[in-house]
Amino acid sequence: LYYPIAVDGAGNIRILNMEWSEKDQEYELIESPSQDEQLVYPIRVVDGKTVEKNWQRGHGRVSGEYTEYRVRRSLEGEISIDFKTRMDEGAPPVTWWDKGEYASANYGSPEQKEFFGEKLFDFPKAKKLVEDAVRACGAAEPGSITLDFFAGSGTTGEAILRIGRETKAVHSYILVEQGQYFDTVVKPRIIKTVYSAGWKDGRPIAPETGISHCFKVLKLESYEDALNNLKLRRGAKQNQTLALLDQPVKDDYLLHYMLDVESRGSLLSVEDFKKPFDYTMNIATDSAGAFEETKVDLVETFNYLIGLRVKQIEAQPERGFVTVSGTLPTGESCLVLWRDCDVLDYEGVSRLCDKLAINPADNEFDVVYINGDHNIPTVLTQTAEEGGSTRVLKLRQIEPEFLERMFSVEDV
Repeated sequence: LYYPIAVDGAGNIRILNMEWSEKDQEYELIESPSQDEQLVYPIRVVDGKTVEKNWQRGHGRVSGEYTEYRVRRSLEGEISIDFKTRMDEGAPPVTWWDKGEYASANYGSPEQKEFFGEKLFDFPKAKKLVEDAVRACGAAEPGSITLDFFAGSGTTGEAILRIGRETKAVHSYILVEQGQYFDTVVKPRIIKTVYSAGWKDGRPIAPETGISHCFKVLKLESYEDALNNLKLRRGAKQNQTLALLDQPVKDDYLLHYMLDVESRGSLLSVEDFKKPFDYTMNIATDSAGAFEETKVDLVETFNYLIGLRVKQIEAQPERGFVTVSGTLPTGESCLVLWRDCDVLDYEGVSRLCDKLAINPADNEFDVVYINGDHNIPTVLTQTAEEGGSTRVLKLRQIEPEFLERMFSVEDV
């Protein structure tokens, strides 16, 4: 949106032929203006400083609707171009926000430089603009939850934290971003905002204003991550046969057999659940195809897969177990018991249940999940004194439930 518009002496505008330069990240003119034309860029002088702004519309659209724009000249000869706007008769009135601190071009980048001492993100929004916007949506109410699924530089997260500093109440936020700058801009910005309400040239100027705050970072497996972890099981004869096939047949084989059968178990298999705290995947580190082996949290993933509203977690992976208790979407109370099967065998599981006071015979949990083979009974018979009834504990294996929910394509 930063490009020249040619204006002649009569106030007519014209878009010259131009090409985008990837190297210089700007448009290059391949046509010269006439002697009567003057090139006008979206430049403004603010507080004595020249600021490069943007046109409201792209040059392709402007070139097709010249009559929708008006040229004005100041007494000093400066040219400005207005974009005409029209409203339908039945359209509702709009609000007009014109505070200077809402101008992202004047405030967004300078505010970012205060945090980091340099420009790390293009066109960040002004924090006051976003803060007032979320206030208008009710985010200043205690207990509110604000979702920004295009987090950008993290301005929304900072705005919620600023509101929380003021109200001294709980305001939750969810930021979603896929850009690589998440780790270099968004996450550090949240940390810095928590540590100090004010920053200058990348240094905190009000550390006494730091607040207590906790946030969780969840990283989702990408399409590239899935491809990086596919392992195809194929012999020499299969390769020889494939070499003789036509491309359409190869493609059909790839989609309906290779990815379904030959790669089965390469992303996640039952064997991986024997040592669930050591599970790793090759995770992409850049867009060029590089990746590194990274630990994946199967415990956290399973909580989301079954929709568990977590109440308590006891994590002692060094001792071979993690327990998670909470409530399922059905309202049933649930316990998930993860164990390293090499550390806790049959007897180890029994001793752990005794130590944690987990007794399948009582009614503390409606559903219990456990990984690996075990000897916990699922059918419990009570004596006559105990009522003489038999009930079945809803004890389930983690492995089939996990794999079914993870890889099911029903309703997709």
